[in-house]
Amino acid sequence: MEEQVDDLRELMKDVSFNKNEQNKKNHNTRIIAITSGKGGVGKTNFAVNMAIAYAQLGKKVILIDGDLGMANVNVLLNIVPAYNMMHVINKKKTMKEIVMDTEFGIKFIAGANGFSKIANLSVDELDYFAQQFSSLGNADIIIIDTGAGIANNVLQFVAAADEVFVLTTPEPTAITDAYGMIKIITTEIVDRTVDIKLIINRVHSADEGKRISERMINIVGQFLGYKVDYLGFVYEDPIVQASVIRQKPFIVVNPTSKPAVCLKHIVGKIENTEPEYNEGVSSFLKKFLGKKK
Repeated sequence: MEEQVDDLRELMKDVSFNKNEQNKKNHNTRIIAITSGKGGVGKTNFAVNMAIAYAQLGKKVILIDGDLGMANVNVLLNIVPAYNMMHVINKKKTMKEIVMDTEFGIKFIAGANGFSKIANLSVDELDYFAQQFSSLGNADIIIIDTGAGIANNVLQFVAAADEVFVLTTPEPTAITDAYGMIKIITTEIVDRTVDIKLIINRVHSADEGKRISERMINIVGQFLGYKVDYLGFVYEDPIVQASVIRQKPFIVVNPTSKPAVCLKHIVGKIENTEPEYNEGVSSFLKKFLGKKK
């Protein structure tokens, strides 16, 4: 317990939540895809709380539910969306009409099962969708919660994003699947280098997170010849599950809890680095829709 307290104190020293200083930065919309090799590692919960942490920095944040099979971001936000991406694709709604405000300072866009069929859309439908999606370019951060695993629509989001955060837990199966996901990303997305960062969720100590991350980074470097950065860890804590049951994010329920401090540290670390590829919404669309620059 004393070790965890010391770790948290160190994390708090590194967290900079000075809104005025952060808002001085001016760059294209930063698009982050959060993914995992398997379900059940806390990916969606992390995405939701990270979006809120960014909003607490004074950022304009849009959270997109990209899990097309098991969409549940709205459950964690206690929202019942009336419209989703498919309404835009079918030209029944504009993008601005489906973007939902939340009580947590972020905006939310619900996904749709039919969204996975985007590759089969006509040129006219694709152009309309691209035009509508471009309206999101006034956001500072767009966070996409992808589905778990290696489905085509997951890789489509991953290939188009500026940065990809791969989330895993200390469980051997989760670590194996996270490595599998990184392997697929590094071998299937051949047209550009993907900026991959690793996050270890549900750890019991900082040393556990560091040990697992170092092992994975070494294995990826040795067998895939790819550099993956370690972004940080999030503590295992009963408050996380309790917040899910309450349908209220843990960073709001208890902003000084161990998981909340860890997450704020991660967001602070992200803010201190610039992605190698940060070309905004238009570039994301070109890559997502398979268009050439």
